[in-house]
Amino acid sequence: MRLVRKLTPIAFILALTGCTNDSTDDLVQNSVTPETNVTYNQNVRTIINNNCIICHGTIPANGAPMSLTTYENVKQAVLERGLLDRISRPQGATGMMPNGGTRLPQASIDVINQWYAQGLQE
Repeated sequence: MRLVRKLTPIAFILALTGCTNDSTDDLVQNSVTPETNVTYNQNVRTIINNNCIICHGTIPANGAPMSLTTYENVKQAVLERGLLDRISRPQGATGMMPNGGTRLPQASIDVINQWYAQGLQE
């Protein structure tokens, strides 16, 4: 019983410090070859869901101006709201997304750029 009381604070501290996304290791990476036909459902949705939905959910949070939960939402963000520019900015640059977080891995940014270049297929 005494051992449990001693280990509980240590376990609590480890749990708190283990939940952070200050490194690119925590972000989900997706990559495709130039020959790959990139679609929202097969490639882009996973990147958005794993890296953006925490703020850009059905009800946007943390100051996010819009939801990115559907194909139409993401397509509009690319075409009208500068999503490609915002995710491509250098780490720490003003307006970089994810806001206050770690820049997406370049492979994930490349997938979204390829999706755009190929016509934003659903």
